[in-house]
Amino acid sequence: MRKFLLAICSLLFAISFTACNSKQNSDTTNTTGSTESGDSTATTTTTSENDTLPKPFATPPTAKNSKVIGWPAGKTPTAPAGFTVTKFTDNLRNPRWIYVAPNGDILVAEASTEESIFKRVQNVGTGKSKKVNTGGSANRITLFRDTNKDGKPEVHKTFLEDLHQPLGMLILNDAFYVANTDALWKYPYKTGQDQITGKGEKILDLPAGGYNNHWTRNIIANADGSKIYISVGSGSNVAENGLDNEQRRANILEINPNGSGERIFGSGLRNPVGMDWAPGTTTLYTVVNERDNLGDDLVPDYLTSVKDGGFYGWPFAYWGPHPDPRMEKEQQPEMVKKTLVPDVPLGSHTASLGLAFYDGKLFPEKYHNGAFVGQHGSWNRSKFVGYKVVFVPFKEGKPAGKPESFLTGFIANADKSEVYGRPVGLAVLPDGALLVADDAANTLWYVRPNKS
Repeated sequence: MRKFLLAICSLLFAISFTACNSKQNSDTTNTTGSTESGDSTATTTTTSENDTLPKPFATPPTAKNSKVIGWPAGKTPTAPAGFTVTKFTDNLRNPRWIYVAPNGDILVAEASTEESIFKRVQNVGTGKSKKVNTGGSANRITLFRDTNKDGKPEVHKTFLEDLHQPLGMLILNDAFYVANTDALWKYPYKTGQDQITGKGEKILDLPAGGYNNHWTRNIIANADGSKIYISVGSGSNVAENGLDNEQRRANILEINPNGSGERIFGSGLRNPVGMDWAPGTTTLYTVVNERDNLGDDLVPDYLTSVKDGGFYGWPFAYWGPHPDPRMEKEQQPEMVKKTLVPDVPLGSHTASLGLAFYDGKLFPEKYHNGAFVGQHGSWNRSKFVGYKVVFVPFKEGKPAGKPESFLTGFIANADKSEVYGRPVGLAVLPDGALLVADDAANTLWYVRPNKS
């Protein structure tokens, strides 16, 4: 089989080289763009409340992919001085998302874009994939237990399988919820259970798939467990397939725990993935992966609070009332005017996806209550951005400074377009350590301050 695939790779290389420069290249699980050579500690952002956005098409739309080469033995990402980074596990298959159960169990959703064998082989020929994954998406959730909290799990077990591109996970009352790309499922669950054995119930259909990996569906509950929030990305870059194809998309939905009472909580959010509550508040925050092909420095991905009923622009406008010129024929001026300005710019095309507020005590005080963001990395920019975890300081439940690099070193060689991996989902563990999913390198990274 391997010889067969390699033969196909050779035949497809010329075609694939052209394809990898298409403006429709996607932020697939094993394709990359990254930050500046050497992964500078500065975080590229393109706007602030006092800055002016560049004009659309100030630079031509660009496709710049890179090759995932994997981590050499003994090498890890780089954290600030005073921190240690170790490998929690690397025996996974596209670990995309992390959820920490109330009892401390660590649940990891293993899933990826579902592609044809032709597409997977094509990606090998272009360097977009590290290796051919003939099985496609793993479609499972794996459980880890680190009883002595040393960053080396004693238990590694399949928790639930035969899913359909799972991402968001939630334990609420006596139920385990998982958001597949096309539906929200609910399973019977008891605290400490290490495997789901009961029959699940589909409680809500969801629009499946989406443009450039917008298949991910995240979920989170409010403090009293009376509501569940579901993030659903757009089905296109900028409604090029028509607005009728975007029903219930580019939104954060709110439902009751039984799946009833659906309403739109926040809209105009092109691809909201990470969601979390700012500590000590009832304010929901999300990170949003913004639109492609307006130039290197448009449009900034962002971290923002989500106002009930708030509209954040997609597809008509971006970053407040800046109309998208590609929507001219279907423009709605009243929607442009009502577009809210997000809170924190995270850099254009960084693919900011993961979000976790630091509610632990182990890290130095400057990190307390601030937000960590996993940036999966660019493909639609002439120079790499993203490919790091950044930190946004918060004070009294609100952003209190610009993003700063926290976990870097994912870029192997920018000149050769090579990267070691791609950070995405992250979570704060009960011991206060930060766990980061690197889905391209099939690895979880464990980050904590140096031991005294």
